[in-house]
Amino acid sequence: MTLAETTPMPSPAAKAAVTSAQSGQRIRDPRLDFFRGIVMFIILIAHTPGNWLTLWIPARFGFSDATEVFVFCSGMASAIAFGAVFRDQGLLMGAARTAFRCWQVYWAHIALFFAIAGTMVVLNNTGWFERDYVGQLNLYPFFKRPEENLVGLLTLTYVPNYFDILPMYLVVLAMMPVVIAAHRAHPLLALALVATVWFGAQIEYLALPAEPWSAREWFFNPFGWQLVFFTGFAFMAGWLPAPPRNKLLVILATVVVVVIIPLAYYRITRQLPEVRAWRKEYNFLIAKTDFGILRYVHFLALAYLCWIAVGEAGRRILPPQTGGILADVWRKALAIIMKVGQQSLAVFITSMFTARLLGVALDTLGRKSLFNQLVVNLAGFMILIGVAYGVGWFKSQPWRKKAVTG
Repeated sequence: MTLAETTPMPSPAAKAAVTSAQSGQRIRDPRLDFFRGIVMFIILIAHTPGNWLTLWIPARFGFSDATEVFVFCSGMASAIAFGAVFRDQGLLMGAARTAFRCWQVYWAHIALFFAIAGTMVVLNNTGWFERDYVGQLNLYPFFKRPEENLVGLLTLTYVPNYFDILPMYLVVLAMMPVVIAAHRAHPLLALALVATVWFGAQIEYLALPAEPWSAREWFFNPFGWQLVFFTGFAFMAGWLPAPPRNKLLVILATVVVVVIIPLAYYRITRQLPEVRAWRKEYNFLIAKTDFGILRYVHFLALAYLCWIAVGEAGRRILPPQTGGILADVWRKALAIIMKVGQQSLAVFITSMFTARLLGVALDTLGRKSLFNQLVVNLAGFMILIGVAYGVGWFKSQPWRKKAVTG
């Protein structure tokens, strides 16, 4: 998929999904914003402790999960956001643009850690709750050795498990100028580089330390996860052609997704000792840390089916220009989902913080009530939506608009 191939022509039905080319901004791909928006809601659900809805997220039915979608879409978005800079202004300027984004992600990670850690300390100190929220996130090692671990936090050699996605994303972003330079030398060189780095992660040759006092490594090994990032990047940049719309491929992808369900769904795996034994013996194929190959296969199959389902340029997710109440409802819902997808970094940071507070709410209200579960999740969704629209408003810089005079 090249950028031109994945960008629909602006139409009244797509006004909520694309940005006007005449405004001087990039034309957005509605599919990218749609799937990133959906993933942001899933990530909130997945990170809320004791959330009943986690039983129904895609991760329960396959090897890959929302993380793959997030990283893949990030690769596609990076091709759009940075590709023109590399193409029009050269490798050095593109690298500088990438470095600026890494700087933003780095400080977002640091701020998120202190915001959550500080909040957990405050919650513990209130004495209102039986649960130890600092211990729940395994943050006591940080507070026991603050001098050592503060340096580790700032140098990314101390990366607690809950705070590991942004560091992984940061390192993968930093690899982008190198991969682009390799592709300019020869496309096969870029492919070889990405594949070699991924293989280095599989044999545990490439990894990063997560704690100064132990041999634990980053839960998300960026050298493994860069494979799915650069897959998305390559499709959007036009390095890889769009896959054919072929019935046999649809059947093959469907078979892959269906066959994997009994190997992944916990209600089945806990009843079948043979499946549990298989997962234990071949864990390296489905390992999340190093991004095992079967996670990649499952994700590609699922992504292909979704790509087929939404149609060319995402025409099946865009509401018709004319229609009844259902079309109007979908139009409004789609605009909200895409707004969340457009502000994915800010929404992601908010979701990680909000998820901890939603867990506190469920501790207080009780998890046995379906009503409580739905209300708490709905409140979390509303927070993400509010942040997305708020960030979008600030990014529009309304204070720069000239006042209309009569």
